[in-house]
Amino acid sequence: MKHQFPLKNVQQEKRIFRSRVFFAIGFVTFFLLLLLSRYAYLQIVHYEQFKDAADKNRIRLQPISPTRGYIYDRNGILLADNYPVFTATLSKADVKDIEDTVERLKPIIDLSEEDTERFLSRIKTAKKTERVTLKLNLTETDIAKFSEVKFKFPGVSIETQMTRYYPHGELFAHVIGYVGRINDKELKSIDKDAYAGTNLIGKIGVEKFYEDLLHGAPGFESIETDAYGNVLRNLGRKDSIRGNDLYLSLDYGLQQVAAEQLIGRRGAIVVMDPNTGEILALVSSPSFNPNLFVTGISTTDYSALRDNLDQPLYNRAVQGSYPPGSTIKPMFGLGGLHYGVVDWNTSISDPGYFTLPGDSHRFRDHKKSGHGSVNMHKAQVVSCDTYFYILSFQMGIDRMNTWMRQFGFGEKTGVDLPSESTGLYPSPEWKLRTRKTKWSRGETISVSIGQGAFTSTPLQLAMATAITSNQGAHVTPHVLRETKGAKPHKVHNAPNGQIQFNGKPEDWVKMREAMVDVIQSGTGRAIRSGLQYQIAGKTGTAQVKSIAQGKRYNESILTDRQLDHGLFVGFAPAEKPEIALAIIVENGRGGSATPIARPIMDYWLLQRKKNPIKPSSHQVSGGLMTAGIKPGDLPSGATELSANPAALPTDAQSPVQNRLQNNSQTTAPAHSSNNPTAQNNVNAAPATPHVVRPAVTTQPPVSQ
Repeated sequence: MKHQFPLKNVQQEKRIFRSRVFFAIGFVTFFLLLLLSRYAYLQIVHYEQFKDAADKNRIRLQPISPTRGYIYDRNGILLADNYPVFTATLSKADVKDIEDTVERLKPIIDLSEEDTERFLSRIKTAKKTERVTLKLNLTETDIAKFSEVKFKFPGVSIETQMTRYYPHGELFAHVIGYVGRINDKELKSIDKDAYAGTNLIGKIGVEKFYEDLLHGAPGFESIETDAYGNVLRNLGRKDSIRGNDLYLSLDYGLQQVAAEQLIGRRGAIVVMDPNTGEILALVSSPSFNPNLFVTGISTTDYSALRDNLDQPLYNRAVQGSYPPGSTIKPMFGLGGLHYGVVDWNTSISDPGYFTLPGDSHRFRDHKKSGHGSVNMHKAQVVSCDTYFYILSFQMGIDRMNTWMRQFGFGEKTGVDLPSESTGLYPSPEWKLRTRKTKWSRGETISVSIGQGAFTSTPLQLAMATAITSNQGAHVTPHVLRETKGAKPHKVHNAPNGQIQFNGKPEDWVKMREAMVDVIQSGTGRAIRSGLQYQIAGKTGTAQVKSIAQGKRYNESILTDRQLDHGLFVGFAPAEKPEIALAIIVENGRGGSATPIARPIMDYWLLQRKKNPIKPSSHQVSGGLMTAGIKPGDLPSGATELSANPAALPTDAQSPVQNRLQNNSQTTAPAHSSNNPTAQNNVNAAPATPHVVRPAVTTQPPVSQ
């Protein structure tokens, strides 16, 4: 039986075919339209956005770090310089595995753990296009080793950057301070854009206080790079703005002379112009070499500085709080005149001690037999403690506090240096607040001669002495004299107030005459020989070790660090002062500070203009860039820096000592051997300020 097959329906098949074709065309057209719409979305709607993103992968803004401003003394002698060093940097955008790259680099450029930790901390907050410093101050060996394997480290390069150098090392360390690498704490507080491409920031001293002036502003360079981060071409740049140059009031020669007087001793000297408040010299001894800190101090060096019992990192002139002893008697005496408690004819009979009414306790004078009949003038000349015991009893602690604070005691002076101490002028309110006990009458007696809880900084003493020389005109101590650069800054160089004084104008003159007689016939007569000008001064002794009631001071049973501090304040020429100073020699014994004043005043008033002391090297106005220094090298004449006190000679006589012997009519005093290593000024970071004061006294100390 034959099967019959249906005939094809040609028309139907054509319809099916056409529908399939149309569907395929529609399907393809739909996806083409979808692709076109996406293309339009990317290329038209978000063109600028994606163009910028693409450019960021190809075009980068490379920061140009600003040149830090130079620091000079008042005569243009360079104190803080810049010089180039080779630096290893890493581009965050061009390195995929940063930690692995750093590990592989360690043996090549001798990366320390400290370098690594600092870099990894900084890279976390860095912008993607930023280059972050791996290591500063590469050696020639580092550079040679890296050059051989550079192709293995895309994104890592060697650049030249400017860093800081202090030509005179420890001489100005406590005033100028130093710069150091930006740490994590600073990184959180600074404007990161302002410090783009910068590794260093002021840490202490002028470098820190005037950071905003010295730093400048960064610039930027637009560069095109390939996929490996290599620069193809420069597209343009905005230059950085260099920091302001600072001209300080310090005098290089005077600083040298002052520093020479404290070699081998612990102490401080502050010298001011009483007419303007300019600080002419500021010395804290021992000192340290600030160059150790610039690119990162070693653990060994820092430990040597930190653990040194003489505390070279501690700025005694600004941070040190010491009992001022009898140096405050002229200021306190003027207070008695101000309140009308005494006049110049008021006399007492001094038996060598004072007792409070109803109390058998004896407050002793430094002279056991007493000074006999004593008025205000004689009390200053012979430094009669008993006179001021009686004056304080009549005046009272509240009026004493009000008066002495006008001279700046117990308050910051306002100096343009960081970390200034306030010292302490005690009061009943202060004792109740801090010690939860009431004030006693005996404490008032101790405070009257600059002892007890009363402490001041050498800077405060210098300012109070300047105010006394100015007949009450107040000046604010400052080290900045002038600044030149893009940022304007005004310096106030004149008295800025007047002490309220109810006495007579001639009282200031009479007090000056009494201070002149201190030098001519009183406790400061050791420096009167051959004077070509008049010095008005006041000596002081501050006890460190308390003495029991009924006992006398016995130096033979004390250790070196229990000996009295020696102090001196003064100004000259007495009638028209050009210089005022304050000196303290820690544990130097009474009278140790007075001879130090003479060579300082002689240099400023007699020798400075005729035969000024200047550095022998090239560091006079200008930078190391003009001195032929190669990148990575230290300036010529620089030596290996060490924090080891034994690393420096201690017995060689300096050019300044020779000059003083040749040109001055008086020789500098022999130096104490209490601290033979203190002159080997080593370097360290800011230490926690300590207060140098006597122990709680059973028997009030005496002062002269």
